[in-house]
Amino acid sequence: MARRPVPIRVERSAGGVVVRATDEGTFALVIRDPYRNWGLPKGHVEEGEKPHEAALREVSEETGLTDLRLGPELVTIDWYFRFQEAQIHKFTTFYLMDSDSGEPVPQLEEAITECVWVPLEDAPKKITYENAREVMKVAIQVVVERGKKPKSEVERG
Repeated sequence: MARRPVPIRVERSAGGVVVRATDEGTFALVIRDPYRNWGLPKGHVEEGEKPHEAALREVSEETGLTDLRLGPELVTIDWYFRFQEAQIHKFTTFYLMDSDSGEPVPQLEEAITECVWVPLEDAPKKITYENAREVMKVAIQVVVERGKKPKSEVERG
């Protein structure tokens, strides 16, 4: 008897790598998700929403930070997983974001249990998921390159 094919559903999400420069160095924000793994804030792109809008909204919701400035798009990752009877192919676009103020507060109703600032160079080691570690490595490269530009170029983007 032939097995019927499992339907594949495409989902789109967006998120951010939030960085904060202080006198002590540059830090990245990581969150502990419902599976008790460390990762990056992200969530579904809603109907009519642009990915960068979803990224800002989701990062703010999951971390409680409201002082977020959108930086460049970093990378889009994708992976497959099963949910109920469906096979999901998920695409998540990440953006670099800056935050100068505010203390993060985890979104407990979404089972985000912790938000912590980690020294930027240590962030890939803290993150549980391989694909999110790769996103963080791209973010580090962008932050390092941005730090080499004269201030006037950084302000222009």
